[in-house]
Amino acid sequence: MDERGDDVTSRKGHTFTGQTFQHYSEMNPDRIYMDYNATTPLEPEVIQSISEALQDAWGNPSSSYIAGAKAKAVINQSRENVARMIGGKAEDIIFTSGGTEANNMVLHTAIEHFRRSCKAAEESDEHQIVWGGLPHIITSNVEHDSVKLAAENLQREGKADVTFVHVSKVTAKVEVEDIVAMVCPNTCLISVMLANNETGVIMPVREICQRIKSLNKRRKCLRILLHTDAAQALGKIPVDARELEVDYLTIVGHKFYAPRIGALYVNRPGTRTPLYPMLFGGGQERNFRPGTENTPMIAGLGKAAELVTLNLSDYENHMQGIKLYLEERLQAAFKDKIRFNSRYPGSNILPNTCNVSILGPALQGWRVLSNCTRLLASVGAACHSDKGNRPSHILLSCGVPSEVAANALRLSVGRGTTKADVDAVVEDLRQTVGLLEEMD
Repeated sequence: MDERGDDVTSRKGHTFTGQTFQHYSEMNPDRIYMDYNATTPLEPEVIQSISEALQDAWGNPSSSYIAGAKAKAVINQSRENVARMIGGKAEDIIFTSGGTEANNMVLHTAIEHFRRSCKAAEESDEHQIVWGGLPHIITSNVEHDSVKLAAENLQREGKADVTFVHVSKVTAKVEVEDIVAMVCPNTCLISVMLANNETGVIMPVREICQRIKSLNKRRKCLRILLHTDAAQALGKIPVDARELEVDYLTIVGHKFYAPRIGALYVNRPGTRTPLYPMLFGGGQERNFRPGTENTPMIAGLGKAAELVTLNLSDYENHMQGIKLYLEERLQAAFKDKIRFNSRYPGSNILPNTCNVSILGPALQGWRVLSNCTRLLASVGAACHSDKGNRPSHILLSCGVPSEVAANALRLSVGRGTTKADVDAVVEDLRQTVGLLEEMD
């Protein structure tokens, strides 16, 4: 327990309490942050690693002098740390500017993979196979916009056919059989997120990959590539790319207390798994992603990955306990006026995510949040904040009625969220709801 009576968990000298928000809390003492699925603050150790890299590893990593060699060593160590976090090898990690670039690189690669496979089939003496039509991509209808909009753009420009498989309105998962049923001779990529950012539902990625790999053994030329965006899962649940059997896995730093930088796991890039660059330049990242490396941010990503590897079970247990306490307190405060949009039979949910609607005609999520005096949260994905006050299409896709979805609040807790924070947030919501009902 700390001096305020809040639970404090530590492991190997790393303490995670509200310390990450110490400066923020001093500036905003009455605010309580519960939007960790949107972004996370930097851990103190991460800030220290970035600062040290800025001071000591400022050289160009491609240079041979001491500052350059130090920068290269920092990058190499970070690559090892990131790989270890997701069960891969250092050579499987390609650093990117973030998750959006990583996801777009996968879709770009899939289109090029299809084109080259067609060309190889045409030129082959053994297989007289020539496909007509466009490359075909399968994904779900609840993906992050960096997959959804990129796929839609390929379709709009006539570069690909795309199938958006609907998630089940019972489980909120994309069902394995529904994915397999959509496979056709031109299918070149299947991309399904590991966990949804609004509902917290964990998708059956491993099962999908196993089924598709079995299909791939019977396909003569065009191998179906397998990708998962693991942005919301990393730092919350165990993630092992080899166990999932994916070809690609997207890593997003600012979701696990790292800076806004990302990486793409590729299972043996350029040998076992194709990877084609979108950029051309000085040859960095083995020509897959050229451009002088952002050493300080890579250092921060590596340190954050190391912390996840060391402390994941503690992080997961803490967040799970706090989320359960949050749900209990909300149920007690609002009784039959509450609807949890992150509970689905047969589905596992992220340990930190609570999507909830407080029922009532004047209790739309945006209205509740704009009147709260302490709670900082969102009504859905941060990337959808420009969509106005419309109900989340993710929730509607999962079978949540429109009037319930309109009232949704996405509450996502973090490593430092305490029971005292939960009590204060629930009281803030109780008072806000009472005020809005009086005004109605």
